[in-house]
Amino acid sequence: MQPRNMSMSGVVDLAAVKAAQEAKAKAEQARAQSAREGGAGAISPADLVIDVDEAGFERDVLQRSAEVPVVIDFWAEWCEPCKQLSPVLERLAVEYNGRFLLAKIDVDANQMLMQQFGIQGIPAVFAVVAGQALPLFQGAAGEAQIRQTLDQLVQVGEQRFGLTGLTVDPEAEPGGAPQPAERPAGPHDGLLEAAVQALDSGDLSGAVQAYKNVLNEDPGNEEAKLGLAQAELLQRVQGVDPQQVRRDAADKPADVQAQIAAADLDLVGGHVEDAFGRLIETVQRTVGDDRDTVRMRLLELFEVVGPDDPRVIAARRALARALF
Repeated sequence: MQPRNMSMSGVVDLAAVKAAQEAKAKAEQARAQSAREGGAGAISPADLVIDVDEAGFERDVLQRSAEVPVVIDFWAEWCEPCKQLSPVLERLAVEYNGRFLLAKIDVDANQMLMQQFGIQGIPAVFAVVAGQALPLFQGAAGEAQIRQTLDQLVQVGEQRFGLTGLTVDPEAEPGGAPQPAERPAGPHDGLLEAAVQALDSGDLSGAVQAYKNVLNEDPGNEEAKLGLAQAELLQRVQGVDPQQVRRDAADKPADVQAQIAAADLDLVGGHVEDAFGRLIETVQRTVGDDRDTVRMRLLELFEVVGPDDPRVIAARRALARALF
Protein backbone atom coordinates (compact mmCIF):
# COMPACT_ATOMS: atom_id res chain seq x y z
CA MET A 1 0.00 0.00 0.00
CA GLN A 2 1.30 3.43 -0.84
CA PRO A 3 2.02 5.83 2.01
CA ARG A 4 -0.77 8.23 2.84
CA ASN A 5 0.39 11.54 4.28
CA MET A 6 -1.63 14.19 6.01
CA SER A 7 -0.56 17.65 7.06
CA MET A 8 -0.81 18.41 10.74
CA SER A 9 -1.95 21.99 10.33
CA GLY A 10 -4.95 21.95 8.03
CA VAL A 11 -8.09 21.28 10.04
CA VAL A 12 -9.35 24.30 11.92
CA ASP A 13 -12.43 24.25 14.10
CA LEU A 14 -13.43 25.78 17.42
CA ALA A 15 -12.87 22.59 19.41
CA ALA A 16 -9.43 22.05 17.92
CA VAL A 17 -8.26 25.61 18.51
CA LYS A 18 -9.54 25.58 22.07
CA ALA A 19 -7.96 22.18 22.70
CA ALA A 20 -4.64 23.44 21.41
CA GLN A 21 -4.70 26.42 23.72
CA GLU A 22 -5.77 24.32 26.70
CA ALA A 23 -3.11 21.71 25.99
CA LYS A 24 -0.47 24.39 25.79
CA ALA A 25 -1.60 25.81 29.13
CA LYS A 26 -1.50 22.32 30.70
CA ALA A 27 1.99 21.76 29.34
CA GLU A 28 3.13 25.03 30.86
CA GLN A 29 1.54 24.04 34.20
CA ALA A 30 3.32 20.67 34.05
CA ARG A 31 6.64 22.42 33.44
CA ALA A 32 6.00 24.79 36.34
CA GLN A 33 5.09 21.89 38.63
CA SER A 34 8.24 20.05 37.58
CA ALA A 35 10.32 23.12 38.36
CA ARG A 36 8.74 23.44 41.81
CA GLU A 37 9.61 19.80 42.48
CA GLY A 38 13.19 20.27 41.41
CA GLY A 39 12.88 19.31 37.76
CA ALA A 40 14.07 15.77 38.36
CA GLY A 41 12.98 12.72 36.43
CA ALA A 42 14.88 12.61 33.14
CA ILE A 43 14.16 9.38 31.31
CA SER A 44 16.39 6.78 29.73
CA PRO A 45 16.58 6.48 25.92
CA ALA A 46 15.06 3.02 26.39
CA ASP A 47 11.88 4.67 27.70
CA LEU A 48 11.31 6.52 24.41
CA VAL A 49 9.82 3.35 22.91
CA ILE A 50 6.95 1.79 24.86
CA ASP A 51 4.47 -1.02 24.35
CA VAL A 52 0.88 0.12 24.85
CA ASP A 53 -2.34 -1.83 25.28
CA GLU A 54 -5.98 -0.85 25.64
CA ALA A 55 -5.81 -0.69 29.43
CA GLY A 56 -2.88 1.72 29.42
CA PHE A 57 -3.80 3.78 26.37
CA GLU A 58 -5.24 6.74 28.27
CA ARG A 59 -2.28 6.95 30.64
CA ASP A 60 0.52 6.16 28.23
CA VAL A 61 -0.75 7.94 25.11
CA LEU A 62 -3.49 10.48 25.83
CA GLN A 63 -2.02 11.87 29.04
CA ARG A 64 1.54 11.92 27.77
CA SER A 65 0.42 13.66 24.57
CA ALA A 66 -0.08 16.79 26.68
CA GLU A 67 3.71 16.83 27.24
CA VAL A 68 5.18 15.35 24.06
CA PRO A 69 3.88 14.20 20.65
CA VAL A 70 3.18 10.48 20.78
CA VAL A 71 3.72 8.51 17.56
CA ILE A 72 1.74 5.25 17.42
CA ASP A 73 3.05 2.29 15.45
CA PHE A 74 0.24 -0.20 14.79
CA TRP A 75 1.88 -3.54 13.99
CA ALA A 76 1.50 -7.32 14.16
CA GLU A 77 3.92 -10.22 14.35
CA TRP A 78 2.77 -11.65 11.01
CA CYS A 79 3.15 -8.31 9.16
CA GLU A 80 6.36 -8.36 7.08
CA PRO A 81 6.34 -4.62 6.20
CA CYS A 82 5.95 -3.91 9.94
CA LYS A 83 9.23 -5.73 10.56
CA GLN A 84 10.93 -3.27 8.22
CA LEU A 85 9.21 -0.11 9.44
CA SER A 86 9.19 -0.63 13.21
CA PRO A 87 13.00 -0.75 13.65
CA VAL A 88 13.33 2.50 11.71
CA LEU A 89 10.77 4.23 13.96
CA GLU A 90 12.46 2.86 17.07
CA ARG A 91 15.86 4.11 15.95
CA LEU A 92 14.48 7.55 15.08
CA ALA A 93 12.72 7.80 18.44
CA VAL A 94 16.11 7.50 20.14
CA GLU A 95 17.79 9.80 17.61
CA TYR A 96 15.17 12.54 18.11
CA ASN A 97 16.10 12.43 21.80
CA GLY A 98 12.75 13.03 23.46
CA ARG A 99 11.12 15.21 20.82
CA PHE A 100 8.52 12.47 20.39
CA LEU A 101 7.53 9.26 22.14
CA LEU A 102 6.96 6.03 20.18
CA ALA A 103 4.05 3.85 21.32
CA LYS A 104 3.85 0.37 19.77
CA ILE A 105 0.43 -1.29 19.61
CA ASP A 106 -0.01 -4.94 18.61
CA VAL A 107 -3.28 -4.92 16.66
CA ASP A 108 -3.94 -8.63 17.26
CA ALA A 109 -4.03 -8.03 21.01
CA ASN A 110 -5.77 -4.63 20.80
CA GLN A 111 -8.57 -4.92 18.25
CA MET A 112 -10.64 -2.19 19.88
CA LEU A 113 -7.90 0.42 19.42
CA MET A 114 -7.50 -0.66 15.81
CA GLN A 115 -11.22 -0.11 15.23
CA GLN A 116 -11.27 3.24 17.03
CA PHE A 117 -8.53 4.56 14.77
CA GLY A 118 -10.30 3.21 11.68
CA ILE A 119 -7.29 1.23 10.52
CA GLN A 120 -7.84 -0.81 7.36
CA GLY A 121 -4.35 -2.23 7.03
CA ILE A 122 -0.95 -2.27 8.70
CA PRO A 123 1.60 -0.95 9.21
CA ALA A 124 -0.25 2.24 10.11
CA VAL A 125 1.32 5.16 11.90
CA PHE A 126 -0.62 7.84 13.76
CA ALA A 127 0.30 10.61 16.16
CA VAL A 128 -1.55 11.98 19.15
CA VAL A 129 -0.82 15.60 20.03
CA ALA A 130 -2.62 17.20 22.97
CA GLY A 131 -5.23 14.45 22.81
CA GLN A 132 -5.87 14.88 19.08
CA ALA A 133 -5.23 11.95 16.73
CA LEU A 134 -3.45 12.69 13.45
CA PRO A 135 -2.88 10.10 10.67
CA LEU A 136 0.74 10.20 9.49
CA PHE A 137 1.09 7.41 6.92
CA GLN A 138 -0.07 3.91 6.17
CA GLY A 139 2.01 1.21 4.55
CA ALA A 140 5.73 1.10 3.88
CA ALA A 141 7.57 4.42 3.87
CA GLY A 142 11.15 5.46 3.20
CA GLU A 143 13.29 6.93 5.95
CA ALA A 144 13.51 10.33 4.24
CA GLN A 145 9.72 10.56 4.11
CA ILE A 146 9.41 9.43 7.72
CA ARG A 147 11.91 12.07 8.85
CA GLN A 148 10.05 14.80 6.98
CA THR A 149 6.76 13.77 8.60
CA LEU A 150 8.32 13.59 12.07
CA ASP A 151 9.95 17.00 11.63
CA GLN A 152 6.59 18.51 10.78
CA LEU A 153 4.96 16.75 13.73
CA VAL A 154 7.58 18.02 16.15
CA GLN A 155 7.28 21.55 14.76
CA VAL A 156 3.50 21.57 15.12
CA GLY A 157 3.74 20.13 18.62
CA GLU A 158 6.11 22.87 19.71
CA GLN A 159 4.70 25.88 17.88
CA ARG A 160 0.98 25.21 18.25
CA PHE A 161 0.81 23.25 21.49
CA GLY A 162 3.94 24.27 23.40
CA LEU A 163 5.21 20.67 23.60
CA THR A 164 8.99 20.92 23.94
CA GLY A 165 9.59 17.21 24.46
CA LEU A 166 11.03 15.11 27.26
CA THR A 167 14.37 15.36 29.03
CA VAL A 168 16.53 12.36 28.14
CA ASP A 169 19.58 11.29 30.13
CA PRO A 170 21.70 8.40 28.77
CA GLU A 171 22.72 7.64 32.36
CA ALA A 172 19.14 7.46 33.67
CA GLU A 173 17.75 4.13 34.78
CA PRO A 174 15.06 2.72 32.45
CA GLY A 175 11.56 3.13 33.84
CA GLY A 176 12.01 6.66 35.16
CA ALA A 177 9.02 9.02 35.18
CA PRO A 178 9.09 11.28 32.09
CA GLN A 179 9.26 15.01 32.67
CA PRO A 180 8.64 17.76 30.13
CA ALA A 181 11.75 19.59 29.03
CA GLU A 182 12.28 22.93 30.72
CA ARG A 183 11.50 26.00 28.66
CA PRO A 184 12.40 29.49 29.83
CA ALA A 185 9.44 31.75 30.42
CA GLY A 186 8.86 34.12 27.54
CA PRO A 187 8.34 37.87 27.96
CA HIS A 188 4.75 37.66 26.71
CA ASP A 189 3.58 34.51 28.48
CA GLY A 190 1.18 36.49 30.66
CA LEU A 191 -0.52 38.09 27.66
CA LEU A 192 -0.68 34.78 25.81
CA GLU A 193 -2.19 33.16 28.89
CA ALA A 194 -4.86 35.89 28.89
CA ALA A 195 -5.74 34.87 25.33
CA VAL A 196 -5.99 31.22 26.39
CA GLN A 197 -8.30 32.14 29.25
CA ALA A 198 -10.46 34.25 26.93
CA LEU A 199 -10.81 31.35 24.48
CA ASP A 200 -11.59 29.00 27.36
CA SER A 201 -14.45 31.21 28.47
CA GLY A 202 -15.77 31.67 24.91
CA ASP A 203 -14.73 35.32 24.86
CA LEU A 204 -13.46 35.51 21.29
CA SER A 205 -13.32 39.33 21.35
CA GLY A 206 -11.15 39.17 24.45
CA ALA A 207 -8.89 36.59 22.81
CA VAL A 208 -8.50 38.76 19.72
CA GLN A 209 -7.56 41.75 21.85
CA ALA A 210 -5.13 39.70 23.94
CA TYR A 211 -3.29 38.48 20.86
CA LYS A 212 -3.22 42.03 19.48
CA ASN A 213 -1.68 43.18 22.77
CA VAL A 214 1.16 40.71 22.25
CA LEU A 215 1.68 41.78 18.65
CA ASN A 216 1.73 45.45 19.68
CA GLU A 217 4.82 44.68 21.76
CA ASP A 218 6.28 41.92 19.59
CA PRO A 219 5.06 42.16 15.96
CA GLY A 220 6.97 39.04 14.95
CA ASN A 221 5.50 36.72 17.59
CA GLU A 222 4.43 33.66 15.58
CA GLU A 223 2.24 32.19 18.30
CA ALA A 224 0.28 35.43 18.59
CA LYS A 225 -0.05 35.74 14.79
CA LEU A 226 -1.49 32.24 14.54
CA GLY A 227 -3.75 32.73 17.56
CA LEU A 228 -5.07 36.03 16.25
CA ALA A 229 -5.82 34.62 12.81
CA GLN A 230 -7.68 31.67 14.33
CA ALA A 231 -9.59 33.75 16.89
CA GLU A 232 -10.68 36.27 14.24
CA LEU A 233 -11.83 33.46 11.97
CA LEU A 234 -13.89 31.89 14.74
CA GLN A 235 -15.28 35.29 15.66
CA ARG A 236 -16.46 35.84 12.08
CA VAL A 237 -18.34 32.54 11.86
CA GLN A 238 -19.80 32.70 15.36
CA GLY A 239 -23.58 32.85 15.19
CA VAL A 240 -23.91 32.68 11.40
CA ASP A 241 -26.45 30.42 9.70
CA PRO A 242 -24.29 27.98 7.69
CA GLN A 243 -27.11 26.98 5.36
CA GLN A 244 -27.94 30.59 4.54
CA VAL A 245 -24.29 31.42 3.96
CA ARG A 246 -23.93 28.55 1.52
CA ARG A 247 -27.18 29.42 -0.26
CA ASP A 248 -26.00 32.99 -0.71
CA ALA A 249 -22.65 31.82 -2.08
CA ALA A 250 -24.36 29.46 -4.54
CA ASP A 251 -26.94 32.02 -5.66
CA LYS A 252 -24.52 34.96 -5.90
CA PRO A 253 -21.23 33.78 -7.38
CA ALA A 254 -20.22 37.39 -8.11
CA ASP A 255 -20.92 38.57 -4.54
CA VAL A 256 -17.51 39.02 -2.91
CA GLN A 257 -18.77 39.04 0.67
CA ALA A 258 -20.88 35.93 0.10
CA GLN A 259 -17.87 34.03 -1.24
CA ILE A 260 -15.66 35.24 1.61
CA ALA A 261 -18.21 34.14 4.22
CA ALA A 262 -18.50 30.71 2.60
CA ALA A 263 -14.71 30.36 2.49
CA ASP A 264 -14.55 31.05 6.23
CA LEU A 265 -17.04 28.25 6.83
CA ASP A 266 -15.11 25.94 4.52
CA LEU A 267 -11.95 26.45 6.53
CA VAL A 268 -13.62 26.09 9.93
CA GLY A 269 -15.06 22.80 8.70
CA GLY A 270 -11.61 21.58 7.65
CA HIS A 271 -12.21 21.94 3.88
CA VAL A 272 -8.96 23.77 3.29
CA GLU A 273 -8.64 23.31 -0.46
CA ASP A 274 -12.29 24.29 -0.96
CA ALA A 275 -11.78 27.54 0.95
CA PHE A 276 -8.64 28.45 -0.97
CA GLY A 277 -10.10 27.42 -4.33
CA ARG A 278 -13.26 29.45 -3.78
CA LEU A 279 -11.34 32.64 -3.07
CA ILE A 280 -8.83 32.14 -5.89
CA GLU A 281 -11.72 31.73 -8.33
CA THR A 282 -13.26 34.90 -6.90
CA VAL A 283 -9.97 36.75 -7.42
CA GLN A 284 -10.07 35.69 -11.07
CA ARG A 285 -13.59 37.13 -11.47
CA THR A 286 -13.00 40.45 -9.73
CA VAL A 287 -11.01 43.64 -10.21
CA GLY A 288 -10.00 46.70 -8.18
CA ASP A 289 -11.03 46.97 -4.54
CA ASP A 290 -13.12 43.78 -4.65
CA ARG A 291 -10.15 41.78 -5.84
CA ASP A 292 -7.94 43.26 -3.15
CA THR A 293 -10.54 42.46 -0.47
CA VAL A 294 -10.62 38.81 -1.52
CA ARG A 295 -6.85 38.61 -1.74
CA MET A 296 -6.43 39.98 1.78
CA ARG A 297 -8.90 37.47 3.20
CA LEU A 298 -7.09 34.65 1.44
CA LEU A 299 -3.80 35.77 2.98
CA GLU A 300 -5.48 35.75 6.41
CA LEU A 301 -6.63 32.19 5.86
CA PHE A 302 -3.08 31.24 4.88
CA GLU A 303 -2.02 32.45 8.34
CA VAL A 304 -4.63 30.22 9.99
CA VAL A 305 -3.41 27.07 8.24
CA GLY A 306 0.30 27.89 8.41
CA PRO A 307 2.80 29.08 5.80
CA ASP A 308 4.61 25.74 5.52
CA ASP A 309 1.49 23.69 4.78
CA PRO A 310 1.73 22.28 1.21
CA ARG A 311 -1.83 23.41 0.51
CA VAL A 312 -0.88 26.98 1.36
CA ILE A 313 2.20 26.77 -0.85
CA ALA A 314 0.11 25.46 -3.75
CA ALA A 315 -2.58 28.09 -3.20
CA ARG A 316 0.01 30.89 -3.15
CA ARG A 317 1.19 29.78 -6.57
CA ALA A 318 -2.39 29.64 -7.86
CA LEU A 319 -3.05 33.10 -6.42
CA ALA A 320 0.02 34.48 -8.18
CA ARG A 321 -1.20 33.03 -11.49
CA ALA A 322 -4.65 34.55 -10.90
CA LEU A 323 -3.21 37.97 -10.18
CA PHE A 324 -0.57 38.12 -12.91
